[in-house]
Amino acid sequence: MAKPIIALTMGDAAGVGPEIIIKAFEQTNLHENGTLFVIGDYSILNRAKTFIGSDVDIVKINEPEEAADVKPGVIPCLDLQLLTDELRVGEVSAEAGNAAFRYLEKAIALANENQIDGICTAPLNKEALHKAGHMYPGHTEILAELTQTKDYAMMLAAPNLKVVHVTTHVGLLDAIHLIDAKRVYTTIQLAHDTLIRAGIPQPKIAVCGINPHAGENGLFGHGEEEEKIVPAVERAQSEGIQAFGPLPADTLFFRAVRGDFDMVVAMYHDQGHGPIKVLGLEAGVNITVGLPIIRTSVDHGTAFDIAGTGKADPASLEEAVRQAIMLSGTRNRHA
Repeated sequence: MAKPIIALTMGDAAGVGPEIIIKAFEQTNLHENGTLFVIGDYSILNRAKTFIGSDVDIVKINEPEEAADVKPGVIPCLDLQLLTDELRVGEVSAEAGNAAFRYLEKAIALANENQIDGICTAPLNKEALHKAGHMYPGHTEILAELTQTKDYAMMLAAPNLKVVHVTTHVGLLDAIHLIDAKRVYTTIQLAHDTLIRAGIPQPKIAVCGINPHAGENGLFGHGEEEEKIVPAVERAQSEGIQAFGPLPADTLFFRAVRGDFDMVVAMYHDQGHGPIKVLGLEAGVNITVGLPIIRTSVDHGTAFDIAGTGKADPASLEEAVRQAIMLSGTRNRHA
């Protein structure tokens, strides 16, 4: 089987995306199992070389398959020519927001056409995205709309902990309103299917409560656990899924890291993101589950405060590339 072809989208060009991409490409071991190329702007990547003192070669390609003929350590770039190197670093701009959207749009189109096997995304900036008129909360929602996916979820993976979210980029009050038994059940099912594909035959899935102590039998909250979570867990259990909950989040994550569970279902953004990021920003990877295409991402933002300084750590991107290569085996276009 040929190596999977993975497209790295450059993200917001005013952030650290171009820098971490160059640093990642310099790790030639990343190329052992996959063919990698960048969807972005050639001029921006060349400028980023000066920020980190790199002399890596960058070449333009016209089609993804041309990347297979480029030697490891050289960066193949599908140049969309949307920006110039006059773009100001570390500042929110509509130009960079629009370009970040177009890079992802191109990658999704290539995946839908079976020209690539997976997408790995550098971070975008939501304010810049909105300034450009693309009113999405983030990558996940763009991917879902452009692939016409109804049921999907954000999964974060770090050493010893995997978390999938029922809700993500909404306010807490809105999240509680959006959570219902159907949505919780669907998220449990997506988590189960993802772990099965990853080679875990009987995964154990822990489901967080919403309120402190998971409501403690009605002592806290207004019966959200009984209304929104219990029916979902019971339905999953009736179908043979090893789901447990609702469980108190304040102890659940400790148990998951200890190895009691293979995945945690978090109810809202900070409930799931906090524990992952405590384990280290450089270790986390964002994976969208439920899509017909493979997509992974760094688990950090555009870091405008250090953009252009060469200080950005590429570790999360490197791990995201590895995950994209590994997961692409479930949807390899060469199979």
